[in-house]
Amino acid sequence: MKPKTTLLLDMYGVILKESKGNFIPYTFTYFQQEEHDRLTRQFREEKLFTKAGNGEITSDEFLTLLGYEDPAYHMKNYLENYLTLDEGFISFAEKYYQEFDFVLLSNDVAAWSEYITEFYGLNKYFKAKIVSADVKCRKPEKRIYELALAEISRSGQECYFVDNSVKNLDVAEGFGISPILFNRDNEEYTGVIVNSFEELAKILEAN
Repeated sequence: MKPKTTLLLDMYGVILKESKGNFIPYTFTYFQQEEHDRLTRQFREEKLFTKAGNGEITSDEFLTLLGYEDPAYHMKNYLENYLTLDEGFISFAEKYYQEFDFVLLSNDVAAWSEYITEFYGLNKYFKAKIVSADVKCRKPEKRIYELALAEISRSGQECYFVDNSVKNLDVAEGFGISPILFNRDNEEYTGVIVNSFEELAKILEAN
């Protein structure tokens, strides 16, 4: 068996504490009550958030369609003030990013992912970043895992994958990737579970 050399990491619910983000509640808080039916249609029926995360529309287009008059400001305000970097990630990354190739594997709006990694100074840790909006597919679709493995020239057997979604992990496991649930949401899972980066470090040290 090939040694594990690569750590695939999810952003939301792993590196960031918010597993599903706070953007929809942020939006409903910002706009008046009379706008809420429209916003609900845009999120649920028109699937604007999904389209932005799939790279079909840009962040500016997405936010403008929702009615934000200053999309750049609201992207920055939301990402800086309504999401939380896990306090254990930086020390974990400093210890292990030269021992393992860190690869971001995230469903996200392209500009948002770029801003987050720059704002928190995370870019130096990642050998590669595979973001749904950039590759036009998203977890748990099989294609995004195929693209990730091809991008980093690794077999699944050489990789761990840390995610907060059992569905995402189950598909990854089909590629031979070793799945680890970062259990922000108390999901039921029969595989390997961690609740912190300290616990993840113990898994890496033990293997």
